[in-house]
Amino acid sequence: MAHPLYTALFRTVFVRMDPESAHHHAARAIELAGRFAPTRALMAATFGRTGRTGAPGSLELFGRHLSSPLGAAAGFDKEARMVRGLTALGFSHVEIGTVTAHAQPGNEPPRLWRRVGERALVNRMGFNNSGSAAVAARLARLRRTRWGAAAVVGVNIGKTKATPPEHAAQDYALSASALARYADYLVVNVSSPNTPGLRDLQAVDSLRPILEAAQLAADASARRRVPVLVKIAPDLSDDDVRAVCDLVAELDLAGVVATNTTIDHDFGPGGLSGPPVRARALEVVRIVRGELGPERVVIGVGGISAPEDAVALLDAGADLVQAYTAFIYSGPAWPGAMARALNRRASTD
Repeated sequence: MAHPLYTALFRTVFVRMDPESAHHHAARAIELAGRFAPTRALMAATFGRTGRTGAPGSLELFGRHLSSPLGAAAGFDKEARMVRGLTALGFSHVEIGTVTAHAQPGNEPPRLWRRVGERALVNRMGFNNSGSAAVAARLARLRRTRWGAAAVVGVNIGKTKATPPEHAAQDYALSASALARYADYLVVNVSSPNTPGLRDLQAVDSLRPILEAAQLAADASARRRVPVLVKIAPDLSDDDVRAVCDLVAELDLAGVVATNTTIDHDFGPGGLSGPPVRARALEVVRIVRGELGPERVVIGVGGISAPEDAVALLDAGADLVQAYTAFIYSGPAWPGAMARALNRRASTD
């Protein structure tokens, strides 16, 4: 679904650029275009065109109306700078982050690589961000604007690298306390492969105090029950996926985001995203929905490139779907085109 002009630009210009530098240039353009009403309206009219709330394909979740099931996955907008631009391009919601309690630079570059043949990415970014206090201040400014208040924003939180595992619960709680009042939902990320030891926290005994602390801190800060989800890796065994789901039900959390990037590849260190993750993401979503039943939220992530990929995840039980890698390869017209295709499908169901 890539526009031919963007495809030509990608092949002749972007592939010659360092991937992280190209991302920063694109992010700055989206941020600036989304900041001003005329350019934001132009983007929405040219690329977004997702229709009004209440049209076929729109839905309600987290107490908010969404124009389609398609959102921007965490990792693209780490700092909550692009929410207005990304929603104007056609994403119904934006999951920002991953945000850590304390600012950190992430891993040493290079830390992002394209796998053009697979239309995939490998990243070992390491949660580079300005920290929960700085991101919270940015979200507060966003929420004071009409457009920002209307945007559906999830906040993905992770462990600060310097925090030892035995203090992880307090670290997540600090982020939850700072950010929950500005979030439509929070996601506890214990599944990135790029922070040493983080995935070990997916074990139920380690995960329970983290989720309990994050939910308590979020609710106290926001003075409401905040939807808290946990994001899991595609590399978990089926039994471990079920164990996490049992914990989600036990703690009465909102749901699960499935899945993060995979380390099951031969392209060096880091997590692989894009089409190679699609099959396993579909399997995990199906397992999660079967375990959680119909009452909890499942967000499907992994390998969405075309409408049929998103439909497969929705049919497997996802309430929402999210993408990142395909947006890089397909350009600014992609989210709006995907959202319209999903909404046309909904109107014929």
